[in-house]
Amino acid sequence: MSTVKQKVAVIGAGWAGCAASVALASSQHQVTLFEASRVLGGRARRVISHVANPVFGDKATIDIPHDNGQHILLGAYKQTLQLMRKVGIDAKTALLRLPLQMCYPEGSGGITFVAPALPAPFHLLAALWRADGLSREDKIALARFNSAARWMGWELHDDCTVSTLLERFDQTERLTRLLWHPLCVAALNTPPDRASAQVFLAVLRDSLGARRSASDMLLPRCDLSSLLPDRAADFVRQQGGTVHLGCNIRRLQANGTGWRLSSADYEGDFDAVVIATPPDIAANLLGPLTDTTLFKNFSYEPITTCYLQYAPTTSLPRPFFALIEDGAVGDWGQFVFDRGQLDATQAGMLAVVISSSGAAIADGHAALTAGITAQLAKVFNQPELAHPSWTKVISEKRATFACTPALVRPDNNSGLDGVWLAGDYTISDYPATLESAVRSGNQAAALVGLKSKTSP
Repeated sequence: MSTVKQKVAVIGAGWAGCAASVALASSQHQVTLFEASRVLGGRARRVISHVANPVFGDKATIDIPHDNGQHILLGAYKQTLQLMRKVGIDAKTALLRLPLQMCYPEGSGGITFVAPALPAPFHLLAALWRADGLSREDKIALARFNSAARWMGWELHDDCTVSTLLERFDQTERLTRLLWHPLCVAALNTPPDRASAQVFLAVLRDSLGARRSASDMLLPRCDLSSLLPDRAADFVRQQGGTVHLGCNIRRLQANGTGWRLSSADYEGDFDAVVIATPPDIAANLLGPLTDTTLFKNFSYEPITTCYLQYAPTTSLPRPFFALIEDGAVGDWGQFVFDRGQLDATQAGMLAVVISSSGAAIADGHAALTAGITAQLAKVFNQPELAHPSWTKVISEKRATFACTPALVRPDNNSGLDGVWLAGDYTISDYPATLESAVRSGNQAAALVGLKSKTSP
């Protein structure tokens, strides 16, 4: 028996849609990928800023590419890294690989925690032993947490908040503030007092609890659309598929044994459909056809990135640092990245990230920028950091769903024959990350294959 190749539509060219499209095209299905935007990548995409040309020339402005949010990938992101290889991306050149670390600027009151190149779990034990800024009590508490989590198999019988979990394991106030809180917010984009402890443990399991390389931090050297989505679309085209940009599919209706898709300027029929959009858009497409109750379970959290351009000679001692957040005094920055150490064409550019940034952006971008630049000048003891030559604030207001305890998430099965869901919000033990999006896209593509008709 051989699998009959199907005509498959993938709605949404974020990382889940790209993963599904590549997997389907690899299986020789006829793939058509639809994206409402003109830029591939969904909520992890390239953004072009038009800024004043610092050098007199023919153009009054220049175009500078960056992202709608600075990302860190992990060595544990197996399916994402496999997908990159499949579409011809060399992760060794596209990503800067760093050992697991949580380092604050010297003298800022933080910690310096860097895992050495030792086999697991000795890399963590050595990092803990060498860590600066942690007391003996802090180190014992961290070792106790790691040991207990491993003994539990990184599983909870009943989910609770991360804050509750940390209290159960007697984590110190300093350790919570300087390690667990920033890790939780960065990984789940949800504050510890509202974040799922079980999902947090799953992230720790696949990083801290796995081989040493799984805990490595991977920083993109190029913009996020170039990192994967652009190459994924090229792969689909090379396999005979089609990519439609600026095509907003607004209607899905049954058409015999298949499905008809419609937009303002497109109409076409398909054997199967993968809906790889955010849950609210998926609910709008599916609402007239099936139960979408689970899509109402989600609330959303923003992520804000503040890009700051300084003189090209400006550089930080490390590619990135953690920052002590204190919104009461305008110190909203949580992490700062030296883009010049990732891409030489961006020398002098710093990117400051604020996850779960609702409170940070409440007073507007100008106030946020003023607070962040003052924060950087203070913690690095460099007054010139208070005066960038230009700034750009990008807030992705629905960057991720709020990853709360015992959140019920929909399956890849939409409830309609031949229609599948893909996205970081579908059932998974991971939060809304690039890896969970890719996993969901691969799973949706596998389900399309299982439903394919067979012939002798």
